[in-house]
Amino acid sequence: MSPNGYHRVGVSGGLRITSRTTRGHHGHDYPYSVGVRNQRQIVDYALARRAVLAEYHSGRASTLDVCDANPYLLKAAEFHGRPSDSPCPVCRRRVLTEVCWVYGDELRDAAGSARSPEELERMAGLFSEFTVYVVEVCRACGWNHLVLSYVLGTGAGRPRSRRTAGQ
Repeated sequence: MSPNGYHRVGVSGGLRITSRTTRGHHGHDYPYSVGVRNQRQIVDYALARRAVLAEYHSGRASTLDVCDANPYLLKAAEFHGRPSDSPCPVCRRRVLTEVCWVYGDELRDAAGSARSPEELERMAGLFSEFTVYVVEVCRACGWNHLVLSYVLGTGAGRPRSRRTAGQ
């Protein structure tokens, strides 16, 4: 990792993608947050994750409660996800996969879809504002949890409609 927090992640057809690392409260580096200067409103869900895992490890929550990834999330992890350095905290059989989901009014049909870091960088220059939610998922046991969210986009205000209330 370089001094400014950027490092190389992912290889796609020989193309190396550079992204910014975000360090979470539980000590993991998140290489899936893209290196765009206008990344803002970052929320780390490490405390909620820790609470769920504490419930599971104490026996107050079952595997069925915490390993409930739906098939759409598992497919998105397979095609759009990036492997992390962390093993699954439940089954410890496989490395977790991070998947980025995008939501925003400007995105229209693309809202609610999984996107790769390369697509996020491109979208950050095209749209004024959208939210990225990063979910970690284990493709072996189905563990999944929201890890991080942040806002991307140009930050430029959307043009207001010229219509007034009476028209």
